[in-house]
Amino acid sequence: MTNPPPAYGPPVPGYAPAPSLRRPVVVWDLVTTIVLLVVAGAVAVGLTFFAFFLVFASDPCGASTVCDTDRMSAGFFLALLGPGAVTLVAVIVAVVLLVLRRISFWVPIMGILLAVGVWVGGAALVVSGVPGASL
Repeated sequence: MTNPPPAYGPPVPGYAPAPSLRRPVVVWDLVTTIVLLVVAGAVAVGLTFFAFFLVFASDPCGASTVCDTDRMSAGFFLALLGPGAVTLVAVIVAVVLLVLRRISFWVPIMGILLAVGVWVGGAALVVSGVPGASL
């Protein structure tokens, strides 16, 4: 029976080093995820900017046209705050996956699609509050 090699010093011939318990870093995934997260942030800022223009949907509202202002307000705030919230969640999930060294490039892509979907849903809600209006 042989003794195990010492824990210090050069490796002893005939003994394999202990396998690494961590996954290797996938460089293409890291770079792609970071670039897509920057793009997702820019998309969220753009969608937030364009949400302010949804206020113009209330132009026909007045004495002759009664609008559902509660529905329009809910849609406006959904379009204003939703993309930023979705992007923040996507950033957190992507960072957690990167730390765990899992493939994560798909998270910002899904975040961008979901942020655009939330904005379109908010815009549709705003427009639905104006009788006779359509997208």
